[in-house]
Amino acid sequence: MRPGARIKAAIEVLEEVVGRHRPAAAALADWGKSHRFAGSGDRTAIGNLVYDALRRRRSLAAQMGADTPRAIALAAASRALGLPPSGIIASADGTVHAVEALSAAEQAGLTRELPADTPVAVRGDFPDWLTPSFERVFGSAAAEEGAALARRAPVDLRVNALKADREKVLKALARFAPMPTPLSPLGVRLAAPEGPSRTPNVEAEGGHGKGWYEVQDEASQIAALMAGAAPRAQVLDICAGAGGKTLALAGAMRNTGQIYAYDEDAARLRPIFERLKRAGVRNAQVLAAGDKAALAALGPRFDLVFVDAPCTGTGVWRRRPDAKWRLKPANLAQRQEEQRAVLESAAALVKPGGRVVYVTCSVLAEENGDQVRWFVANHAGFVTLPWRQAWTAGVGGTPPASADDGEDALLLTPGRHGTDGFFIAVLSRQG
Repeated sequence: MRPGARIKAAIEVLEEVVGRHRPAAAALADWGKSHRFAGSGDRTAIGNLVYDALRRRRSLAAQMGADTPRAIALAAASRALGLPPSGIIASADGTVHAVEALSAAEQAGLTRELPADTPVAVRGDFPDWLTPSFERVFGSAAAEEGAALARRAPVDLRVNALKADREKVLKALARFAPMPTPLSPLGVRLAAPEGPSRTPNVEAEGGHGKGWYEVQDEASQIAALMAGAAPRAQVLDICAGAGGKTLALAGAMRNTGQIYAYDEDAARLRPIFERLKRAGVRNAQVLAAGDKAALAALGPRFDLVFVDAPCTGTGVWRRRPDAKWRLKPANLAQRQEEQRAVLESAAALVKPGGRVVYVTCSVLAEENGDQVRWFVANHAGFVTLPWRQAWTAGVGGTPPASADDGEDALLLTPGRHGTDGFFIAVLSRQG
């Protein structure tokens, strides 16, 4: 497909996403099924363009003077397809397989720079209503942090210490030019693709099939390491999902002790069984999804309760850019209720002397520090441990500064650390 046809296809998909509020992945999949002539390279390029347009929707719309699928696709095409503005203009020849010719205003928009007084939410590419929340956490860097969340993400892998080491994985994936992650001692990173190029399918590689590594962002790896899951410990992953952190915690425990995995959603939990088998994890028990009675019956036996709490997902906008435009204040309020409920459950299951590790993939204080302060204020005997202490014990090396400059909990962000946005707090139950 020629560039003009790729742009036209991206506009069609964006009309589904923006106009009909469909998830981008589903809209792209349906487009591919109805256009089977498109090769894998075409589908990759179209997907890159769609996601890039959604990542930077506010700033691209401001640049073009219009918030339409056509406007944001045209504005994103230069970077996403590796085309100069003149190439975009030339590709829009109005033929059946290309977009209509650009107007003079659209041509001017391709090279327009945003003025210095552009609102924070536009420069940072997030909804207006989140401006107070971003400025509360990041201050004058709110737009910069938002813009970092609007860039493409690399592919991070966590080496499974039960079966491999980092050098082994680096060697196995050498043709993809992997590099060690700068923070996690178990991480391997493949740089984000540029232009129309594709992300390597590392899950199709033999090393993945052998259980040598799992796809897991570096921030998520850091959270598991800071949790302090020790050999022979009793551990509960109370919001296990597909089991990524369960696997990481089991690796830290060296397949000793016992780790329970629980999630309320059976569909989310379903992949954990294959992943545990592939990774060689033998110390895990998976509780029936949604069986709160069985969960409560375990009682306060755990040295560690790991809470990867439900959240708005603001920290993973690089990977799910369409989600940020669907996010509403009511969604935030609902997540806050769910976070407090799961923290209540965790408090009842950790033994004296144990710890609750509270984690979100959010950068919002309403879901992070506010929830930790609420929890400590309403649960006698729990105190917050300084995050640097947990870093030194679990991660090693010199800890970075938290993105919010906090000392009680760690906030990782793409702007400051090159990771997804992740919040990590360690809460100790005093004996």
